[in-house]
Amino acid sequence: MNVLLVAAVVALIHGSYATLLIKGPTQPVLEGESVTLECLYSDSEANISQVHFEKFAEYMQKWLPVRERFWCYNPKPVVQSDRLTLTLPHPGRFNEGSYRCVSNTENVTEQERSSETLTFKVYYMGELLLTRAGFTSYLGVSTELKVRLGDEVVLKCSAGSSEEPTYYWSKDGDDWILPSSTLTLRKMTAADEGQYTCVAEHPSVETLSKKRTISIAVLPEDARWYESSDGQLILMISAAAAALLVFLLSMSVFLCRRAKQAKTSKGPIDDRSQKKPIYKTSVESLTSTCADKQPLV
Repeated sequence: MNVLLVAAVVALIHGSYATLLIKGPTQPVLEGESVTLECLYSDSEANISQVHFEKFAEYMQKWLPVRERFWCYNPKPVVQSDRLTLTLPHPGRFNEGSYRCVSNTENVTEQERSSETLTFKVYYMGELLLTRAGFTSYLGVSTELKVRLGDEVVLKCSAGSSEEPTYYWSKDGDDWILPSSTLTLRKMTAADEGQYTCVAEHPSVETLSKKRTISIAVLPEDARWYESSDGQLILMISAAAAALLVFLLSMSVFLCRRAKQAKTSKGPIDDRSQKKPIYKTSVESLTSTCADKQPLV
């Protein structure tokens, strides 16, 4: 009898708490598409104002409350009658992950305090970056590349994406397609001139793709070395290095002259106490009532 009474009391206590639910996207979303998350109780009479959103931080391996300062250009959670909503107008790669609703009410179990976890993925793809082998990626590659006859050109395209993109190269006017992120052109000739295009496609979203086109021109044999893109780059680096050297030399000369002027502006110390003795009756000494003619030093 006592066992049945205890079981009835426990069931009554658990039944007095409504279940906390979370609603949101059940499929991956594209970057930039608006996403709305909702927290609500199974019992509409429960107080939703005591609920907040939390997001699981992968780098810290713990749940953190979603606050307005964590979301750039995103509004804070808003209470709408029987539910709490959070709208992400332009979700990106940092918005994907696991979310849950958590109640601030005390004297409830962990299962009753939080909802189930809602996880969604954001499909994204950044801008396509084009680099050339043998050159730093920070400089990139311009839309027009001038090379000398017989040079080798190796171009590589890459893009940050939620999944590894599929790359391929093509040339305007030709029917070939190279399924690779790297394009290698050996011993350039006039026939290799033209427009080359690299395309990156998302493996899961066909509409999510980026492309970059570069024009390659082959200079004649009698062209000067500085007419090529490599020569122009060397000139730019040399000019920057020369400007830096001139600046450093100018600063060194300026600092040396300033230090010399500061040294010469200080005259010799006029320590007249080292030249002659001081008498009590002298005007340079303190007032004394004694007429002592003997020097103090």
